[in-house]
Amino acid sequence: MEIVTSVRDGEDAGGRGPGSLPSVVARLERLPMTGYQRQLFGVVATGWLADQVNVALLGFVLEVLRETFHLSLVLAGILGSMTYAGQLVGNIAAGWAADRFGRRRVFQWTMVIWGLGALASAVAWNVASLLVFRFIVGVGVGGEAPVAQAILCEFIPASRRGRYVSLMEGFWSVGYVLSGAISFAIIPLLPREGFRVVFALTGLLALVLLLVRRTVPESPRWLAEHGEEERADAVLRAIEARVERSAGRPLPKPNQITAIPVELASPVKLLFSRRYLGRTLMAGGLWFCALLGYYGLTTWLTTLLHQQGLSIASSLGFTTLISLGGIPGFLVAAWLIEVVGRKATMAVFLLGSAAMAYAYGHPVHALLIVEGFAMQFFFFGMWCVLYAYTPELYPTMARASGAGWASAFGRIGAILGPIVVGATLRGLGTGGVFSLGACAFVVAVLLVVIFGPETRGRVLEDLSERTETCPPLA
Repeated sequence: MEIVTSVRDGEDAGGRGPGSLPSVVARLERLPMTGYQRQLFGVVATGWLADQVNVALLGFVLEVLRETFHLSLVLAGILGSMTYAGQLVGNIAAGWAADRFGRRRVFQWTMVIWGLGALASAVAWNVASLLVFRFIVGVGVGGEAPVAQAILCEFIPASRRGRYVSLMEGFWSVGYVLSGAISFAIIPLLPREGFRVVFALTGLLALVLLLVRRTVPESPRWLAEHGEEERADAVLRAIEARVERSAGRPLPKPNQITAIPVELASPVKLLFSRRYLGRTLMAGGLWFCALLGYYGLTTWLTTLLHQQGLSIASSLGFTTLISLGGIPGFLVAAWLIEVVGRKATMAVFLLGSAAMAYAYGHPVHALLIVEGFAMQFFFFGMWCVLYAYTPELYPTMARASGAGWASAFGRIGAILGPIVVGATLRGLGTGGVFSLGACAFVVAVLLVVIFGPETRGRVLEDLSERTETCPPLA
């Protein structure tokens, strides 16, 4: 692996060239948080919300699809896993493409892909076509994740980075609630064909939001690291002008930053190099266990409630109601992540997820709503920390790829989760299924506590540069 500095001939170690990487980092990190960054956050987070509405829909309509297409439990589990299989492909492909071709272009294409997949799902004529179209949805949504994380990480200053990436992921819980509300409003009115309406609505929403995404600029960090210093300077000047107008005062002077190493290796090679292998394995294992537990339970939640005697309409309403617990969950996680750090917050929410998954599988029926609300509180807080923490582990050259590969390991868990639940439900019963999910969360806790570096409050380039923050897996 070749390592060079981003400082060119004639520049000093502080990155005198306005578009050099040290200068770009210094200029970005000194920017105050203003309406401009919040607008950028809103564009990214709104698209993320729409993505997650589409993903969550399957959990709400799976029982309807079982009855419409006469699916066995195992085939229904496979259908539940097709979106996650597509996400696995999208995580890796879009992560690599964003590191190779830029954040902005790939960010737009991901929404085109999943929007078209959603519209196609609305006209699926049999199980085979629905499997294909849900896979396409997954490719687009999976591609969105690492690119969105990289964009926010590279625009938000270190002091606020974790909180804003966490809040972005928190829109997942809002999307989940909206998905449940849409399903609850439409499915009872159209018991057999309502799923087509909800799929079509999300597809149309994606095409509308695509127009909004045109306002997202390319990452100056990415441009500078790829040698496009003039473009980096031009983009950053425009950002600085917007921030200065929004702040209503002159910007502070950038801090002096020494030369920043730029590692010239392919993103994938860098992830699995000796230097970053420990982080890659830790993050992959963390995502695998967390998503195995989460998706294994939530994809089947409506069906599990239906099997306990609730009608489909009642199951949809109950699932939507308890999902409201995710909103305070992500707000608390977004606050804690900058107060006590990433590792401690992750441990709290993973342990809480394990405890409440077990409790929900062995319920006190008088407390079922409270237990379900608490379970979603910890589930969505866990998601927030996962998305904030992962892209901080890697340098700009491989940040989207690193987030994509970690997510891909998670998608393997997400693919296996619904299938395992569908195959073992009869033998283990509801309590056994939720106990398995709890065990997966406990393993995730051990991985992050033992092997995870702490990243709170540190500049991204500092995290990439220092090898002591990357303990080996022994």
